[in-house]
Parts: sequence; C-alpha cells; structure tokens
Amino acid sequence: MTEQTPGPDTAGPDNPVRQARRRVQRRVPKPKDLAPLMQFKKFDFNASRRRLAAALTIEDLRSIAKRRTPKAAYDYTEGAAEAEISLARARQAFQDVEFNPSILRDVSEVDTSCEIFGGPSALPFGIAPTGFTRLMQTEGETAGASAAAAAGIPFCLSTLGTTSIEDVRAANPEGRNFFQLYVMKDRQISYDLTERAAAAGFDTLLFTVDTPVAGARLRDKRNGFSIPPALTLGTIVNAIPRPWWWYDFLTTPPLEFASLSSTGGTVGELLDKAMDPSINFEDLNTIRELFPGKLVVKGVQTVEDAKKLAGLGVDGIVLSNHGGRQLDRAPVPFHLLPEVVREVGHDLEVTLDTGIMNGADIVASVALGAKFTFVGRAYLYGLMAGGRPGVDRAIQILTDQVVRTMKLLEVSSLEELSPRHVTQLQRLVPRSR
Repeated sequence: MTEQTPGPDTAGPDNPVRQARRRVQRRVPKPKDLAPLMQFKKFDFNASRRRLAAALTIEDLRSIAKRRTPKAAYDYTEGAAEAEISLARARQAFQDVEFNPSILRDVSEVDTSCEIFGGPSALPFGIAPTGFTRLMQTEGETAGASAAAAAGIPFCLSTLGTTSIEDVRAANPEGRNFFQLYVMKDRQISYDLTERAAAAGFDTLLFTVDTPVAGARLRDKRNGFSIPPALTLGTIVNAIPRPWWWYDFLTTPPLEFASLSSTGGTVGELLDKAMDPSINFEDLNTIRELFPGKLVVKGVQTVEDAKKLAGLGVDGIVLSNHGGRQLDRAPVPFHLLPEVVREVGHDLEVTLDTGIMNGADIVASVALGAKFTFVGRAYLYGLMAGGRPGVDRAIQILTDQVVRTMKLLEVSSLEELSPRHVTQLQRLVPRSR
C-alpha cells in the first residue's frame, strides 16, 4: 500500500490551518441578526414594468421586443439589405474599440449636454428617423417624440413616418423636432412637406441622399411586409401568441403614412414608386431655399462628398449607410469618422448613425470627433418592448452607459473627450490599389 503524505487539513496539531479554525468564534445566530439578510425585493404586480426594469441593456430590450412583436414587424426593424453585411460590420466596428482611460481626475459629476445644429441637447444622441413606426407598436412616433421631450433630446420624424408632422409637434411642443426628407419623383410632395415642417417649428431638416432606389430588404419580401399588412397563414400563426399586438393594431386608427397619400405596397415598392434616382445638387439648393432652419445632409459615405458639401455651406452631415438597409457592403460610418472630421470638422458639424447599441458606442463616436449621434433600432427595440415606457427605458439605459463610460475614462464633459481616448482596432484593412 502506498503511503499518502498528509495535506494541510490532515497535518499535525500545529498545522496553521487547524490553528486558525480553532481561533474562529462560533455562536447560534440570533433572529435580529438574520433579519437584514432576509429582506425580499418588493414585487411589482405590473408585468410590463417588471419586464422593462429587468432590461439592463439594449440587447435585453431587443429580446423582449422579439417575443412581443409579430415576425414581419420585428424583422422590418431588425433586418437590413441583402446579406446584412453592412449592419454586422457597423456593429462590429464599435465592438472593436479599445478605450484608453485617464487616471486620478475628479469625475464625481459629469456633463453630458451638448450643442447641435444651433440648439441644445441634454445628451449626445437623439432619436433617428424611422418609417412604419406605428406598425412596430401602436404608439409609434408619439411615444418617441414625448420620450425625447422628457429626456431633453431631439426627435427626428421620417418622411415615411406614421404620425403627422403636426401630431409630432403636439407630442413634443417645447422640445426640438427634426424632419427627415426624401426627394420624391413628384417634387411638389417634398416641397410641401418641407414647408409643413417649417410651419410646425421643426428646426432642422435631414436631407437624405442615399436612397435613389430601395435596397433589397429580403426579410421584408419574404415576410410580405407592407402597408396595409398582407396576411398569410404564416403571419396569422405567428400572431396567435401575440394577441396584445393585434388588439392594439385593430383598435387604433388605420395605419398609413401620415405625410403621404399613397400607402399601398411593400417598403421597396413604396420607395421605388416615390423616390427619384435623378436627385442631384439642384434639389439640395431648392430645399435650402425653402427651409429656414438648419440643413443637414444624411447618408454621406465618402470623404470626398463630405468635402464637397462643406464647400456648399450646409450646416452638417450625417455619416450613415442607412442602418445597412440600402447598399450592402457600404462603408462603415464609424470607420469614416476620424478622416471626415479631420477634413471638414472645422467647416460643418459631423454626426453619425448606424450600429449604435450601447452608450459606449456614443462616447467613442464623440471622442473621435462626432458632434452628435442618432439611434434608430435601439429606440425601436424599446418601443416594441413596452411603448412609451419602453422608449424611456432605452434612453435611460443609453444614458447610464454614457455616464458610466465617461466616468471610467475619467472625463467630466464631452468636450474633454478626444481621439486619445479611443483606439479603433483593425479587422478589415483595405488592400493597396
């Protein structure tokens, strides 16, 4: 038989472990000592409030949204064009960020406010323009605009929005409203929308230039996504476990584009009918003459175009590939940001969208020179998860992440953020031409 060497627990009486155990004083616990350890969390009988309170990230809201929304509506938000490579790359770009924090700086208080397009925002992000919004959840743009008002951030209404310009203004009467404009084949429609937005007090117009025709949004085609919704056996089966969505849909006003008169067809069909591939710089000049507020060009994807727009005197640009919903394999806006800011940052305000899912993404963008960012899907996940309270929750999650990231970087204001705080790790490196 092999003799085993005693371990520390089986050694002789002078073993340090045994001596330490003998020195520990033990007693029978008293009820008054146990009471502080036995406190249970107060139960909230409101199921929606419980769900939203348990959501700690935008991904959590995304999971709730997927469970509560019919597939066609959810996929319209979730999906992108073709193989959805542009969207995946945009999100990956933010994941490929390395932060470089400072140390020993007072960050007991941080200031997240900024000035953008001639006015204030309490945070360095606003709500991006989204189409078909009331199909995601019946409160639609009203929930987004009122939540933006409460948070002190801008709200942007899409030409393909499902709430009118005037109703958005009513939901956000004291806050900042932007309008996103498509140039239509019937130019008078675009001109009328521009004048309506100005009359309603919208202070900024986002002139969108990346949609001469619709991108190939394959999820929408496969789901038969349209206004009005096209019912199939599959959509009905998918809707059975989501009766609340159908109740809201059937007991609220009919779904239609609040700013347009023609509403029939899929997203791609509607865009192809309405958009004009002949859009050019003359259209930009015309809209500039019609709109008295700030004019921002949305959908810029090259440094060369950014420089040209700076020379034309626009107030700002949005680096955007339309959330990956137009040209698949388009440039990643976050990758473009540093060079665009170097070239035109002194001449116009550079902003950013596409792929933002965390407040850290927003902080990284500001550090690399973006004056502001826009969130689309993150807002819609909150809307689908819980209507107006869900949008409030999405904004709060992003706000908490922005503040925490700033404190951990040890900067007390957005102005203190700089490129030295961020390293863009390289995953996609172009081959030399």
